[in-house]
Amino acid sequence: MNIDSIKNGIVIDHITAGKSMELYALLNLDSLSCPIVIGKNLPSDKMGKKDIIKIDADIELNTDILGYIDPDVTINIIKDGKITDKKTVSLPERLVNVISCKNPRCITSCEQELDQVFTLTDKENRIYRCLYCETKAKEENH
Repeated sequence: MNIDSIKNGIVIDHITAGKSMELYALLNLDSLSCPIVIGKNLPSDKMGKKDIIKIDADIELNTDILGYIDPDVTINIIKDGKITDKKTVSLPERLVNVISCKNPRCITSCEQELDQVFTLTDKENRIYRCLYCETKAKEENH
């Protein structure tokens, strides 16, 4: 399979196989009008299989979302068809409006204008807790 290169934009690489659609949704990439290519389960020497997202536009990415979903991704910035910068992300210490509290008694359930804020309480196990009620974030396949 051959995927054309992009001239100016961003490549999110080394995404754990199967996580690209979750990133696509959380990053709101469907709202962009530029070409976007998603490769799923591509062969990788380093990972066995990986996903990749190519965005043919220079946009701001929410690195907190990237770090929360897959802290091992790399971000390649492309200018004039060449990689000009390579960035890594890490597990964010704090998430704001990325996930929502599942506790129906949390103040964020009735005070809609409050930000949904979660803090990393256990880095090894990737556990986040609501800042307001300390409810553990819904465990997903992270």
